[in-house]
Amino acid sequence: MKTNDGATPQSSADAWFVYILQCGDGSLYTGITKDVSRRCERHNAGTASRYTRSRLPVSVVYQEVQATQSLALKREVAIKAMSRQAKEALILATKDGR
Repeated sequence: MKTNDGATPQSSADAWFVYILQCGDGSLYTGITKDVSRRCERHNAGTASRYTRSRLPVSVVYQEVQATQSLALKREVAIKAMSRQAKEALILATKDGR
């Protein structure tokens, strides 16, 4: 498994993921986790974050793998700093297979 920065995690258990959720109100939420599907379930159960709790349901619209938690946190900050338009372009590029 390759990461976005070209590095290879030691194992899949070492991998961290940056993800973007689309909330029920249309807003976007960015976070990191080691297990995207489990984290999405927790968001939808209302136990993952205060922001998503009042904006259910949520669905994963983007995810990327990072080799370490540190890299994932840095990428999360970079994505959060993007405009909504840039985030939507990132999501669309992934859906288009680019």
